[in-house]
This record gives sequence, C-alpha cells and structure tokens, in this order.
Amino acid sequence: MSEKASTPPGHVGIILDGNRRWAKAEGLSTAEGHRRGANVFGDIAKYLFSTGVGYVSAFVFSTENWRRAEEEVSFLMNLVIKFTEERLKEFDDAGIRIVILGSQEKLKPNVQAAIKRVEQATQANKKGTLALCFNYGGQQELADACKEMMREGVPVDDITPEKVQSYLYHPEVPDIDLIIRTSGEQRLSGFMLYRSTYAELLFMDKHWPAMTSDDIDAALGEFAQRQRRYGA
Repeated sequence: MSEKASTPPGHVGIILDGNRRWAKAEGLSTAEGHRRGANVFGDIAKYLFSTGVGYVSAFVFSTENWRRAEEEVSFLMNLVIKFTEERLKEFDDAGIRIVILGSQEKLKPNVQAAIKRVEQATQANKKGTLALCFNYGGQQELADACKEMMREGVPVDDITPEKVQSYLYHPEVPDIDLIIRTSGEQRLSGFMLYRSTYAELLFMDKHWPAMTSDDIDAALGEFAQRQRRYGA
C-alpha cells in the first residue's frame, strides 16, 4: 500500500534537540537555552494546531536525562512546572488538551501535582491534544505496558499489537505521522517507539531554539511530498 502524504499530518512528534548547543553558540547559559527552547516549543505547538494538526507530541525529558548534572535536572523539573503554569490558560482557551506521557517514578510531589493539575484542567478540550513526553522512555513504556497486562491477568493468547497499544501511556494518542528532530541528530532515542512504526522522519540541522514557523512550514511541505508506504 502506498499513498501520497496528506496535508497536514494528523500527529506531529518533535524531538527538541540542541538547547544547550544553541546557548553555547550564543554565549548564554544552559538554563537560558532550555528556557528559550520551552518558549519556542509553546509557540511552535500553537502554530501546528493552527495548521490543522490534531496531535502534537514532544520529547521533553527522557528517562536517560537523569544522568545529567543535578543542577540541570532540577532546572528542567522546575521548567516543566513553569511551562504548564504559564501556558495553561492559552492552550485551555484554544481548546487544546494537555496530557503527559511517562513514568511518575522519581518525580517529586510538586512535579506530579503540576502534571495532574494541567491534565485535569484541560481534559474536556476537543480541538487538539498536546502530548508531553516527560520522564519518558520508549522501552520503559513497553515494559510498563507488559507489567500492567500481567497484573491484570491478560491471557497470553489475547496479547495482540492492538492489546499492547491499549496499555501504553495515554493509549488514545494515535500513531505519529511525522517526526521532526532538530540539531542535526539522526536517531529516535526511544521516542514513541510503538507509535512511530510508519512515521515519516525529518532531520533538521537547526538547533531547536532557533526554529521558526517558516521552518515548520518547510517541514509540512516536505511531508506533503512524501510517498508514504505501509509495507508495500
């Protein structure tokens, strides 16, 4: 099966890479790079929804990011709280639901409370879904899905790809159509492993904080020209 990619994609996934490298190139602190990256992401996400994209997901903090310096990890934890607090009203007013995909393990109570607050505040919104992959690992997601199936006693013969999908974090979030990764890196790093089977991949050289709506237009234009193949 082969078909021309639709415009716009239903679900765009973003691996936001290059915050630290952008900051270094600009003579700024790592913290400022992450702060700028968060602000750019908020603006880009809103722009994607305005083009008709229904789902926008982003790799915000991976399970491997705990290996970074304690000061940087602490800043990122506080940044996600600040981002959800500062951006909550504008996304809520726009009818965008916000969900967090990832493990609650190792997260401090104030971070868990922020996640719960933003999900509850936007749960009834229907105009789009913003999925933040926070303390997320693609392999960990599958391991957690298997554990939950075992806890519930799912019979072995009932385990199908569809059944596994139903045990993922927020299983209502669909497969990704387009994955964008910035800063010249060309790998998935465990991002949405189960949902990326037939995703189109687009790697961009720009560091994430330098991204603009024009770059997104170029990415969507490239997607529209792709001939999508599903095993054919």
